[in-house]
Amino acid sequence: MRSAQQEAFIIREAKEEEFEALGKLMVSVYSGLEGFPKQDEQPRYYDKLAHIGRLAAGPDTKLLVAVVGSRLLGGVVYYSDMAQYGSGGTATGEKNASGFRLLAVSPEARGMGVGQALIDRCIALARERKHPQVIIHTTGAMRIAWRMYERMGFRRSEDLDFMQENLQVYGFRLALQ
Repeated sequence: MRSAQQEAFIIREAKEEEFEALGKLMVSVYSGLEGFPKQDEQPRYYDKLAHIGRLAAGPDTKLLVAVVGSRLLGGVVYYSDMAQYGSGGTATGEKNASGFRLLAVSPEARGMGVGQALIDRCIALARERKHPQVIIHTTGAMRIAWRMYERMGFRRSEDLDFMQENLQVYGFRLALQ
């Protein structure tokens, strides 16, 4: 039997029957980040993660997943209208921009390029919309993702920074040519 690391994964929109498993994956990944608030510290945030499927019903929103067969490897939420983005700070007022949030990759799938493939799909969707930029946020606890974003061309944008309760959140932009 081949492992997921040996099989090609695909990126597609999540199916309703995957919402619960994706929510559990999101909660597991985020609660396991060293230095990131725990569930009892930010229960509303973790409720959003646990019920990630609710976001799929939002306008201008796509819940994307990486899968091998029926095995869920990761997911992300893409927004083609920043008014739907739902973060703190000024990002929701940005015009002609796409964004993504809540990127998570299962520990078993790390190193397979899943995170980058999910981001690449979000960038492709932004290009389809002819948006000149993609906006994202990350935290100090997400240094691996932070480094990946920078390698992909995202640049810090301090005007997008905000505090999520006691957590400093950092904004980034990717200019699309």
